[in-house]
Amino acid sequence: MLVKEIRSDRVNESYYKINHPSGLTIFVYPKVGYTSSYAILGTKYGSINTEFQIDGNDVITVPDGIAHYLEHKLFESEDGDAFARYAETGASANAYTSFDKTCYLFSTTENFKESFEILLDFVQSPYFTKETVQKEQGIIGQEIRMYDDSPEWRVLFNLLCGMYHNHPVKIDIAGTVESIAEITAEKLYECYNSFYNLHNMALCVVGNVNENEVLEICNKMLKNSESHEINNIFPDEPYEIVKDYVEQSFMVGLPLFQLGFKEKAGEKQSDVSEMAQTDILLAMLASNVSPLYRELMDKNLINSTFGYEVFEGPLYRSIIFSGESRDPKQVADIIKKYIDEVKKSGINSEDFEIAKKAIYGESVASLNSIESIANMILDFHFSGREAFCHIEAIANTSAEMLSERLNSILDTSNCCLSVIMPSAEE
Repeated sequence: MLVKEIRSDRVNESYYKINHPSGLTIFVYPKVGYTSSYAILGTKYGSINTEFQIDGNDVITVPDGIAHYLEHKLFESEDGDAFARYAETGASANAYTSFDKTCYLFSTTENFKESFEILLDFVQSPYFTKETVQKEQGIIGQEIRMYDDSPEWRVLFNLLCGMYHNHPVKIDIAGTVESIAEITAEKLYECYNSFYNLHNMALCVVGNVNENEVLEICNKMLKNSESHEINNIFPDEPYEIVKDYVEQSFMVGLPLFQLGFKEKAGEKQSDVSEMAQTDILLAMLASNVSPLYRELMDKNLINSTFGYEVFEGPLYRSIIFSGESRDPKQVADIIKKYIDEVKKSGINSEDFEIAKKAIYGESVASLNSIESIANMILDFHFSGREAFCHIEAIANTSAEMLSERLNSILDTSNCCLSVIMPSAEE
């Protein structure tokens, strides 16, 4: 068993990476003086993984929404519900399914060992029957209808449908009422056995813990698994967007918008240097101290909901600006014009230094939150990055590097605006 200490002299902190004999990659980040602990166990399996091969065998195709469905069902067992077990230890537990991963987590200030054993137990103990699977269809069907009625959810998926022709990232994480009707216990076991292999998973524990305590429990609870080659299959996706504008009406007070710039993407995600450059660049372009932000605020076109994010995963990548506005089209025009002007005039050195210091400060400050640390380490691991290397890359980013990055992203001729407009009063 290989135990490696990963240390950053820059922030004077360290954590441990353990390649466990079971196949699981384990991260332990002790935080001296902290009273709470947080653990997250994730698998590299999300809503986009609906077509795949295991060890080069026949291609398997499963219904949309099955990863999310599996997440719900995994909490159940013959002996009861995992949430009920957590209630006895006092831990706060949750789980989520995203486009490219599924994670199970808990936080606690007491009974860490008991809560940790619950996590490792139920995630490794699937229990699906025809009756319990059918029972869940009504519950998740209600959840799907709830998302369909959410303007914040629809503005995102309308945008993704406007940008992506074929990639399954445009399909709702929970699937549709029709697709989940195709889910069976057999299909859930097929997906579980394919993706919940410990070689495809990672665990991160942060806070009032130490590596020896975590390892002792893992040695007791983890079941050895045989490594398998997973080949996820995605349809070809052109660089060009589908359409440049999508609109839908909802009962909202102000229009909502998301402006997405579709980028070239591959199986490999941005490395830490590219990510650091993009983070600084976006802060320079659109943070609350940027000229663009001030212009939009002065014209009363945005409010405090305005923000941005890098949205990426296997074979998809985009940069999204979002918020509320009385005139989303004007906001989009001003953002695109400003990006083109900066590309033409070059990086302002003062704006660059302000943005770089802000992003560096935010990254270091995130190390004060055990939840932020755990989620960051897990996300970075699944995307081939390392947390301290990201902080180092931010510190080492230059204005020249940022100029090169700017010229390779934010193509203003390849973007889509998604808008939710207030419904007309009857």
